[in-house]
Amino acid sequence: MIKILICWALNALVLLAIPYLVDSVRIESFYAALIAALCIGLVNALLRPILIIITLPINVLTLGLFTFIINGLLFWFVASFVKGFYVAGFWSAVLGALLYSVFSYFATLLIMGRKTRGN
Repeated sequence: MIKILICWALNALVLLAIPYLVDSVRIESFYAALIAALCIGLVNALLRPILIIITLPINVLTLGLFTFIINGLLFWFVASFVKGFYVAGFWSAVLGALLYSVFSYFATLLIMGRKTRGN
């Protein structure tokens, strides 16, 4: 349980770092980053698999690149209703989602560690 809370806080810190790399993404506070990280996690857990299945034919045609579009749309969607989290446009959302995914993956890998087959 404590690892999940630490990963949540790390994801919020990663989200706070994104505006330094993408000017059109803005986070007003750590509290807004915590709420946004929670919402991004929930949206990615609940909506993303459904959208991936629905768009499977176009995803196959684009060799999986359409997944970046879906991630950007979900990132932009979360920014539309979380107060204190702003994304200026679609391409900024795609870039922000890509950076968030990469940095969040490495931060989570650092905390959770790599799982082996025996565990």
